[in-house]
Amino acid sequence: MLVSDFDFHLPPELIAQHPAPERDASRLLVLDRSSGSRSFTHFSSLLDHLHPGDLLVFNDAKVIPARLRGRKVDGSGATGGAVEILLLEESAPRTWWTLLRPGKRVRPGTRLHFGPPSAPLPATVLAKNEEGHCQLGFEGDVLDFAALHGELPLPPYIERPEGPTPEADRERYQTVYARNPGSVAAPTAGLHFTPRILHELQARGVETAHLTLHVGAGTFLPVKADRIADHRMHEERFSLPPETAAAINRSKAAGRRVIAIGTTTARVLESVARGFSGGMWGEVPDADAPAAFHPLPTVEAGRTRIFLHPPCRFRVLDGLLTNFHLPQSTLLMLVSAFAAPGEPDLGRRRILETYQAAVEARFRFFSYGDAMLLL
Repeated sequence: MLVSDFDFHLPPELIAQHPAPERDASRLLVLDRSSGSRSFTHFSSLLDHLHPGDLLVFNDAKVIPARLRGRKVDGSGATGGAVEILLLEESAPRTWWTLLRPGKRVRPGTRLHFGPPSAPLPATVLAKNEEGHCQLGFEGDVLDFAALHGELPLPPYIERPEGPTPEADRERYQTVYARNPGSVAAPTAGLHFTPRILHELQARGVETAHLTLHVGAGTFLPVKADRIADHRMHEERFSLPPETAAAINRSKAAGRRVIAIGTTTARVLESVARGFSGGMWGEVPDADAPAAFHPLPTVEAGRTRIFLHPPCRFRVLDGLLTNFHLPQSTLLMLVSAFAAPGEPDLGRRRILETYQAAVEARFRFFSYGDAMLLL
């Protein structure tokens, strides 16, 4: 199957530049996977499509203000050319892998200063890897510093003036249940939830649980291969707490539905269901073979680069809430696989037809856009 098979036309004006006035005021497209039928409603009616005993699993990753601007520093202490970094992952105390721009000529030992000249945060380039990422050692707590001087790394298709993150984005590009800092992008399917909806879920007997997957910058990288089989996914780190694994195992044993809130949650659950192999979760030879559900273990710290695409089967999920994704993206491929598990092409055709219907109905796309529920 070719990457180009997952292309579709999206009018630029349908790329949401701002969120809906209220979180739950977004629209909702509901897709019945058994029949392929679609219905159009609003997110505030989500509860009408859920049953008592359903288990919704949320990704509670919190987006950090990961973009910092600074300058190179020479031996005399004078500042030179401007640089900016995107914090990717902490590798040791006060040591982070980063995307550094411009970074092509930066060598280990280069000194950098971030933030205001009056009170900068000094850092030193320690190493570079094959992907071009730079490892920096900071002379202070970078997360505390970023909370004051960093910018939220909004997706490239959301247009904002250069400079401090607008206060509205600081609030809305974050789920109301975010609690574990470390993500450079929001798990956007969760942006539609409000405290009121979460309370109503509990009142109606719908269970909730949480896990954490820190969304990396790779989520925005285009697929460069021509064939899906040649694409290599980026790694992301996650954890699956004991109480969440237990709740999922109880639900599956009782025949109740497990519904992932977002593709990030889906990737964690399906990774763990496939087991641990070669230092990575979700990479086993029979990853796409049909199999009965086996109880999930607890994974307090793991990594995955699982790539879910047609015609894979799903071992945990019975439902998926997600936003509308970019053409030719791995997330669009995941949703296509879930729309018709085990089918070589039905899911792709079904999702592209659904996306076309969403375009014609003027749904809003991508991170700040509307939502789709697949059941």
